Amino acid sequence: MLNRAITTALVGIGTAQFLKVPFHYLESGEWDWKKTVGSGDMPSSHSSAVTSLTTYVALKKGIPSIDFGVSAIFGLIVMYDAMGIRWQTGQIAMAVNDMDEQLEKIADDHPGFYHKKREKELKEMLGHMPIEVAGGALLGVAIGAISFLSERKSREKKKSD
Repeated sequence: MLNRAITTALVGIGTAQFLKVPFHYLESGEWDWKKTVGSGDMPSSHSSAVTSLTTYVALKKGIPSIDFGVSAIFGLIVMYDAMGIRWQTGQIAMAVNDMDEQLEKIADDHPGFYHKKREKELKEMLGHMPIEVAGGALLGVAIGAISFLSERKSREKKKSD
């Protein structure tokens, strides 16, 4: 049997990835099932995973536990990274892709100026806006609490049998 904390975090990831499809539809009017395996967008699966894990650990072991401390710090680092470094990397990718497109236009207009277009654009959607991280975090808190409560209910049922 898989560790309950790991299962909880994986459910957090899976749920957030699945929810990206209807959120994208609400925003664009298009169903895009590729969103289930992509990065970026609402809600953040990274945030959902770490907050579901941290919530489960807090309820199971208590906030004073070292397990909660490790999980909470790990979660804060992951969420900071999703909003900061990964977001900035996406912004840089957009700028590079735009420059590549502009250089191709210049090369077309000026014989003798050579530019080899990249075969594939850099991936631009890497990180999250704060609202996407917050959405993932709220989802994660709910998943962590549900996981803990369902485990406790299951344990109580076994004791009464």
